[in-house]
Amino acid sequence: MSTTTFPPSDPLTWKQADADVHVATRDGEFAGFVEFDGTAHLVRDNHGTELGAFDSLDAARSALESRHKAHAQERSGPVSRAFRRRPRRARA
Repeated sequence: MSTTTFPPSDPLTWKQADADVHVATRDGEFAGFVEFDGTAHLVRDNHGTELGAFDSLDAARSALESRHKAHAQERSGPVSRAFRRRPRRARA
Protein backbone atom coordinates (compact mmCIF):
# COMPACT_ATOMS: atom_id res chain seq x y z
CA MET A 1 0.00 0.00 0.00
CA SER A 2 1.37 3.37 -0.97
CA THR A 3 1.60 6.14 1.62
CA THR A 4 2.49 8.84 -0.88
CA THR A 5 0.79 12.14 -0.13
CA PHE A 6 0.58 15.19 -2.34
CA PRO A 7 -0.10 18.79 -1.47
CA PRO A 8 -3.63 19.74 -2.58
CA SER A 9 -2.14 22.49 -4.77
CA ASP A 10 -0.47 19.98 -7.14
CA PRO A 11 -2.74 19.76 -10.18
CA LEU A 12 -3.76 16.55 -11.86
CA THR A 13 -2.15 15.88 -15.23
CA TRP A 14 -4.47 14.31 -17.79
CA LYS A 15 -3.63 12.12 -20.79
CA GLN A 16 -5.99 10.48 -23.23
CA ALA A 17 -5.17 6.75 -23.13
CA ASP A 18 -7.83 5.68 -25.64
CA ALA A 19 -10.76 7.21 -27.51
CA ASP A 20 -12.96 6.85 -24.42
CA VAL A 21 -10.43 6.77 -21.53
CA HIS A 22 -8.63 9.69 -19.85
CA VAL A 23 -6.01 8.93 -17.18
CA ALA A 24 -4.97 11.31 -14.40
CA THR A 25 -1.61 11.44 -12.65
CA ARG A 26 -0.28 13.67 -9.90
CA ASP A 27 3.47 14.10 -9.71
CA GLY A 28 3.95 10.98 -11.85
CA GLU A 29 1.71 8.74 -9.70
CA PHE A 30 -1.56 7.25 -10.99
CA ALA A 31 -4.48 9.26 -9.59
CA GLY A 32 -7.52 7.79 -11.37
CA PHE A 33 -9.32 7.74 -14.68
CA VAL A 34 -12.46 8.71 -16.55
CA GLU A 35 -14.11 6.29 -18.96
CA PHE A 36 -16.92 7.17 -21.35
CA ASP A 37 -19.36 4.25 -21.65
CA GLY A 38 -21.45 5.79 -24.44
CA THR A 39 -23.92 7.54 -22.15
CA ALA A 40 -21.92 8.93 -19.21
CA HIS A 41 -18.39 9.62 -18.02
CA LEU A 42 -17.55 7.18 -15.21
CA VAL A 43 -14.88 8.24 -12.71
CA ARG A 44 -12.68 5.91 -10.67
CA ASP A 45 -9.97 6.92 -8.21
CA ASN A 46 -6.49 5.45 -7.85
CA HIS A 47 -7.89 2.48 -5.89
CA GLY A 48 -10.58 1.67 -8.46
CA THR A 49 -13.40 3.05 -6.34
CA GLU A 50 -16.19 4.44 -8.51
CA LEU A 51 -16.81 8.10 -7.74
CA GLY A 52 -19.84 8.59 -9.96
CA ALA A 53 -21.18 9.12 -13.46
CA PHE A 54 -21.20 12.56 -15.07
CA ASP A 55 -22.69 14.13 -18.19
CA SER A 56 -19.49 15.87 -19.26
CA LEU A 57 -15.78 15.12 -19.21
CA ASP A 58 -15.09 18.40 -17.40
CA ALA A 59 -17.51 17.50 -14.61
CA ALA A 60 -15.93 14.06 -14.27
CA ARG A 61 -12.43 15.54 -14.09
CA SER A 62 -13.58 18.05 -11.48
CA ALA A 63 -15.01 15.22 -9.35
CA LEU A 64 -11.66 13.43 -9.29
CA GLU A 65 -9.81 16.65 -8.45
CA SER A 66 -12.29 17.35 -5.62
CA ARG A 67 -11.79 13.84 -4.28
CA HIS A 68 -8.02 14.35 -4.12
CA LYS A 69 -8.38 17.71 -2.39
CA ALA A 70 -10.75 16.23 0.20
CA HIS A 71 -8.38 13.34 0.96
CA ALA A 72 -5.41 15.69 1.26
CA GLN A 73 -7.32 17.80 3.79
CA GLU A 74 -8.32 14.71 5.78
CA ARG A 75 -4.71 13.53 5.97
CA SER A 76 -3.44 16.94 7.03
CA GLY A 77 -6.15 17.40 9.67
CA PRO A 78 -5.55 17.62 13.39
CA VAL A 79 -3.41 14.96 15.02
CA SER A 80 -5.27 12.80 17.48
CA ARG A 81 -4.71 13.39 21.17
CA ALA A 82 -2.86 10.11 21.59
CA PHE A 83 -0.15 11.24 19.18
CA ARG A 84 0.20 14.72 20.69
CA ARG A 85 1.24 13.44 24.12
CA ARG A 86 4.85 13.10 25.05
CA PRO A 87 6.05 9.54 25.31
CA ARG A 88 6.25 8.36 28.90
CA ARG A 89 9.34 6.76 30.31
CA ALA A 90 9.08 3.36 31.87
CA ARG A 91 9.24 3.33 35.63
CA ALA A 92 11.55 0.97 37.44
